[in-house]
Amino acid sequence: MKKAAVLVLGVLAAGAAAAQDGGAVWSGEAELGIVATEGNTETQTINAKAKAVNERDKWKHQASVDALNTEDNDTTTAERYTLTGKTSYKLSVRDYLFGIVTYEDDRFSGYDWRASEAVGYGRRVIAQEDLELDLEAGVGARQSKLDNGTEEDEGLIRLYGLLAWDVSDTSKFTQELSSEIGEDTTISKSVTGLKSQINGSLAMKLTYSVKHVSDVPPGIEKVDRKTAVTLVYSF
Repeated sequence: MKKAAVLVLGVLAAGAAAAQDGGAVWSGEAELGIVATEGNTETQTINAKAKAVNERDKWKHQASVDALNTEDNDTTTAERYTLTGKTSYKLSVRDYLFGIVTYEDDRFSGYDWRASEAVGYGRRVIAQEDLELDLEAGVGARQSKLDNGTEEDEGLIRLYGLLAWDVSDTSKFTQELSSEIGEDTTISKSVTGLKSQINGSLAMKLTYSVKHVSDVPPGIEKVDRKTAVTLVYSF
């Protein structure tokens, strides 16, 4: 739980410090959701996210952190941290090249850690005032270390899509799909979100996430699902 807070605060601090650079346009947001129960069972779940975006001329840089921690009767039952860095270079108004690096530490996945890197091409297929669709395709590699110390390396193909729809002046729907098709393992994710503005910088967000891993260690489920309600602060 403490590690989640440190990671989120670190991204926010970095974005705030860099925002002093007058030659760049900075934006970002932080999300926090907490669910606690008491009585016959005592559980606590903390879901925290933070993202910073920098745009300058033809370049766009993004950094994000996602942390999840669940405790049941003082026993940790879920703990996951994901760090992502992405850089894009605009070839035209709609076309761009990208490079992305992701690191994941999931204490209940059978893996000590996983990291992946990919480069490729992206295009904004739909560019309307209230509707946008970005599609990407690239190649890369993935490194993994299992809990038993075994290390794995494999090449991969990365496919990605992001749909953003302004349902109204205060509500936004997003659908994010990604698939890393490796030589041995394919990891696919779906994140569906609906964000409703409360005031100028504060919003409430409902998110439903599904992650499927084609090959997992014994005793580990292939599919993870998560429903989250968070408060979002934009800056």
